[in-house]
Amino acid sequence: MTFTDTHTHLNSEAFAEDRDAMMQRAFDAGVTRLFIPSIDSAHTDSMYAMQEQYPDNVFLMMGLHPTHVKENYIEELAFVAQELANPKRKFYAVGEIGVDLYWDKTLLKEQQDAFKQQIQLAKKYKLPINIHCRDAFDETFEVLESEKGDGLYGIFHCFSGDFIQAKKAIGYGMKLGIGGVATFKNGKIDQFLKDIDISNIVLETDAPYLAPVPHRGKRNESAYTVLVAQKLAEIYHLPLSEIARVTTRNAANVYGI
Repeated sequence: MTFTDTHTHLNSEAFAEDRDAMMQRAFDAGVTRLFIPSIDSAHTDSMYAMQEQYPDNVFLMMGLHPTHVKENYIEELAFVAQELANPKRKFYAVGEIGVDLYWDKTLLKEQQDAFKQQIQLAKKYKLPINIHCRDAFDETFEVLESEKGDGLYGIFHCFSGDFIQAKKAIGYGMKLGIGGVATFKNGKIDQFLKDIDISNIVLETDAPYLAPVPHRGKRNESAYTVLVAQKLAEIYHLPLSEIARVTTRNAANVYGI
């Protein structure tokens, strides 16, 4: 069985002391495709280094994370556009992009503008988007509504909404990125996922964050993608091998691999 982690911060400082061993644990678990989201210009060198070290397994996104949308966001968006235009670089999505009102609500307008501009870049380069949404479903859907139609597709990363929001996200051409939250007792999404066709689901970890049970509260890593898949096997009453096959196919279809 092979698995795809559609969203993992492999370049995080949380892995500084054992990064190679962490990667080997992922490979040993069958997690052979790993996608790194972009945060901002300061994090790109470490992201590029991971791809160069593991060219057959690591795939990159380019984008400006909503919590890194600051007063200089126009400059950061120019950097995103520059990197996407670089013929020497290969990106598989524009992400992670979106709206985050958990930490700061003062730059909502700027976050939405950055989100919209990056969706337009994704359309220009015929790439999917990888959405970050925290405490901001209405504000995120507002932008998606303005950009809906041909060329809009991707993954709603770390989906944590309700059934209605899940259907709405799918209606905008998004797959649902399901990670450790599905294993939490208070995660709630496990209560309705069985009513979402598995063709709309991809696996992710968001490592080093949101580790699944039984590692909740500890550092997450890509090997734990399998634990999320095991939870989905329970929810869908399907063999683990089928979860691996379908979610890997779904991820390949989104990212164009």
